[in-house]
Amino acid sequence: MFDPTIYENLKVILEGNVYDLDLAGEINVINRSDLVDLATMSRMYSVEFQTREAQSSYPYAEILLQTSIVDFTIEKIEGDEKKAGCEIEVNFYAKIEEPEKDCPTIEKHLADVWNQRPVIRQEIMYQFGRENQMFTKININFERKINEQQIDDLRGIVEYSLQSLDYLNLSVF
Repeated sequence: MFDPTIYENLKVILEGNVYDLDLAGEINVINRSDLVDLATMSRMYSVEFQTREAQSSYPYAEILLQTSIVDFTIEKIEGDEKKAGCEIEVNFYAKIEEPEKDCPTIEKHLADVWNQRPVIRQEIMYQFGRENQMFTKININFERKINEQQIDDLRGIVEYSLQSLDYLNLSVF
């Protein structure tokens, strides 16, 4: 029997929190990935979901959990579980109409939801020839590693993601 890594333990908790909301009827999980990159020996888990009230394919949230061979080595070979960890970030994808007006409004509201702590970045995207159909990718980045000491924070990340989606779902952009 082997001892699960920090990544594996965090992934199980994150996945459980998200699927509990799906089972309770609050969200719909629309996609998930669980990848091992053999070239870099890294791992990445992502889960995408929408609120049940979503009327189209937007908005939706994506929570990413990733780790590298460096953290695996620190954890398993060096035995330093305090220094090892994973990176977690949340992305939201939403339609917008006026980037100069919509993006600052979104950023201000999400900063309030997330208690001004994570870094919020937005990218504006559109398909050439369809400039009137714009989207924003809103990245919530904590810019630090997490480990098993922050397991309880995963529930908060999922809850804040749901609050953010509720706002994006109700807002008319």
